[in-house]
Amino acid sequence: MILAATDPYASRTQRDSAIVMRQEPVVHGDGHYVDALAQAQLQTYEQDGFLVLDGLFENREAERWLGEIERLMHAPDIRVREEAIREKGSDAVRSIFRVHDLSPMLGRVMRDPRIADIARQLLGSEVYIHQSRANLKPGFKGKEFYWHSDFETWHIEDGMPAMRAVSCSILLTENTVCNGPLMLIPGSHRQFVSCVGRTPDAHYKDSLRRQEYGVPDPISLQLLAEQGGIRAVTGRPGTVVFFDCNTMHASAGNLSPWPRANLFTVYNSVENRLAAPRYGLAPRPEHVATREAFEPL
Repeated sequence: MILAATDPYASRTQRDSAIVMRQEPVVHGDGHYVDALAQAQLQTYEQDGFLVLDGLFENREAERWLGEIERLMHAPDIRVREEAIREKGSDAVRSIFRVHDLSPMLGRVMRDPRIADIARQLLGSEVYIHQSRANLKPGFKGKEFYWHSDFETWHIEDGMPAMRAVSCSILLTENTVCNGPLMLIPGSHRQFVSCVGRTPDAHYKDSLRRQEYGVPDPISLQLLAEQGGIRAVTGRPGTVVFFDCNTMHASAGNLSPWPRANLFTVYNSVENRLAAPRYGLAPRPEHVATREAFEPL
């Protein structure tokens, strides 16, 4: 079913759920904007909607950045900020947002050409940081995050016009099948799942801990998974995964004693800056969606 609406990616309306074909290319400008990835890597990203780069950073670099995140996590002045998101029903820190501003060290990481140039190549333009955060899953306490497309949320709640953003996750600890790794559905980026349900005001305060709106229906998820399967991203510290803003992804809870930590950056094209959120929603705060501190890298 194709939605016959002015907005090709209408979602969270009174209509039934629907699967809509993607309107934009996956690799913009045919990947010629800069030369960071090989042609085979571009083809993998275009086909699957994600690309895993083992050992892009050295283990010692990942250890240093993990130490910085642990410093932020335990800093009293950081823990009381809105950027520090706790697990639902727990005092454990789940995420720290806007880390590229809170930490000069982590800000330099996200501007490192080893990853920033890949984002520029995939998006076919200069880029800026739409969102950054440290994702933490403490042993035994780290909760799951259900299946979703980031673009669905960014389009509805932030007014992101088009699918021209890419997420970059740097593994800072060993990510195994036991400690709640990122899971992706290959090929799901080519189809947009329109979701049902009206978005509550200030939804981000709950959705950053547990998302209940903008969640795909089970039938759509089953269709996508049967078409593409499910891949869990595991790897050693320093491994990097890039995934398209519309790739369906999730992560299970961490039932192991081994914590999982990733450094996460969303790069958006300078030609895809945010408009007004849909349906009269108030803009989410700057640490969740960049509107004011716009700085092309």
